[in-house]
Amino acid sequence: MLNQAIRIQSSRAFVRQGVRAAHCLLVCLTVLTSGSPAVVAAQARQKSVLVLYAVPRDAQLAVVGDREMSRLLAAALPEGIDYYSEYMDVARLAQSDYQTSFHEFLELKYEQRRFDAVIAIGDVPLKFVSRFRDDLFAGSPIVFFSTGEAHTPLPNATGIVATPDLSGTLDLASQLQPDLEKVFVVSGAKDTETERMARAQFAPFEQRLAITYLSGLPARELEARLATLPARSAAYYLVVNRDGDNRNFNPLDYLDRIASLTNAPLYSWVDSAMGRGIVGGRLKDQSKQAQAIAALALRVLQGEPPASIPVSVPDLHVTQVDWRQLRRWGLSEARVPAGAVVAFREPSTWDRYRVYIIGSLALLAAQTALIAALLIQRGRRRYAEELVRNGQQALRTSYERIRDLGGRLLQAQDSERAWVARELHDDVSQQLALLEIDLEVLGRTVHHPEMTKEALDRARSVARSVHDLSHRLHPAKLRLIGLTAALKGLQSEMSKAGIPITFTHDGGLSNLSPDVTLCLFRVAQEALQNAVKHSGAHNVAMHVGATRTHVSLSIADDGAGFDVGARSRHGLGLLSMEERVEAVGGHFEVSSSDEAGTRVSAVLPIRAESA
Repeated sequence: MLNQAIRIQSSRAFVRQGVRAAHCLLVCLTVLTSGSPAVVAAQARQKSVLVLYAVPRDAQLAVVGDREMSRLLAAALPEGIDYYSEYMDVARLAQSDYQTSFHEFLELKYEQRRFDAVIAIGDVPLKFVSRFRDDLFAGSPIVFFSTGEAHTPLPNATGIVATPDLSGTLDLASQLQPDLEKVFVVSGAKDTETERMARAQFAPFEQRLAITYLSGLPARELEARLATLPARSAAYYLVVNRDGDNRNFNPLDYLDRIASLTNAPLYSWVDSAMGRGIVGGRLKDQSKQAQAIAALALRVLQGEPPASIPVSVPDLHVTQVDWRQLRRWGLSEARVPAGAVVAFREPSTWDRYRVYIIGSLALLAAQTALIAALLIQRGRRRYAEELVRNGQQALRTSYERIRDLGGRLLQAQDSERAWVARELHDDVSQQLALLEIDLEVLGRTVHHPEMTKEALDRARSVARSVHDLSHRLHPAKLRLIGLTAALKGLQSEMSKAGIPITFTHDGGLSNLSPDVTLCLFRVAQEALQNAVKHSGAHNVAMHVGATRTHVSLSIADDGAGFDVGARSRHGLGLLSMEERVEAVGGHFEVSSSDEAGTRVSAVLPIRAESA
């Protein structure tokens, strides 16, 4: 205590020296600027206000009070405000001579300044102002905020008396927890002013609730108790500035600390505790308090006598709950009293996406109408398509019948050709051979050998013609020696007309089905005949290529070309070639022009797809 007294005396001397030096500097500046009319006018107009708190500078009451009151006063006073704040911090500085030292500090600091209003927030500052008013604030109006315990009438003063509604939070806890049996009140140091107020207000609840005051405990013991609270209990946080070991704490930081470890719902009585782990309570609104004090001080600063303004007793409390803590502890929101503020509620899907939902529903309605119209249109279109489909089916059936008939006709034609070729080869050719023999014998016996020789040559010519006709009608060597040799023979035969014909192939033509082989030969035969007879070409090229699954034939000449569309409508050659190729599942194509000549192409499967 002696060392502490020495430090206090040293600090007093240091403050006196600093304040006196500042005062001398202020006097010099005043003398130097006293000739300036603008400065004199400004000093005459500006109002000076001193606010005294019983809490440290960083306490939420002081932070909210300075922010709100300075803003409201500055906005309402065009001449401006000279705003000062001082903090007594009686929770941590409880020495018996502290107020005397604080009096000396203010006396030195504000020696030459008269305040237009002194605002005392709390019972301790109000007692201090009442005690030292004549020394420090003689003639200055007083505006105070009191909880009611220390309020005594003062001259030239007005204020607000608002006792914290600590019991309202217990009412809320009882509603949210119908099975509540035990309440543990956290107040840090023992026998504080707030604890005495709580004991007085909680007395009526002791008939149905077991109330335990956790005061005067070291922090570690207090936290251990809160972590092991029994079932059907709740914790009530008053304020913890100092614990039983005289360790000092920031009340809100300590609230964060215990909210994370307590195993029961936690409540409080002031709105600065919201969002720090409490379920809620009947909370004093510190912004409303600051606004009420500022409104009262403004009336005084604007010239209204304080004695004519009655002391007001406003209700500064708002019932609030934290939606997140309701969810955490499984408390039903249906039990929250009507009119209570539910904070930190997560917006529902409707609240979050209302615009999008309405827009989507409108779009859905429009789409539904459009879809209905499209369905009607689709029904009509399907009816029309059904009519067309029936017509197409009839045409397809007719086409298939005609195609089948064409295939049958081609088969019948080939069969007839084969029969005629066999008859010519086996009957007529044999008779002509016998005729040749007879003519040879006759030539050796008659006396006119010239006539006999001429008849013999004519018989041999007829035999060759019949033999050639037989092979053109049905090339037997196609079956005996294969497609490549048959096409070479056809090349040799057609080249006799005087037009050079070249023939190339890729090989691999031995595994073709008989139908495909005959089809390729007939197409080549018809195309070469057309080129020789009608194209006027100088060169004709024939090529046969094969892959693993298909064989292709192309015959190209450099002739005059022709109109493919007109010829296909009137000529039977192109039509017969196309019918043959399609009958075995192939693809046939003809292209012709004056500059490029004519090209006939056919692509067929290795094995015929249909007869």
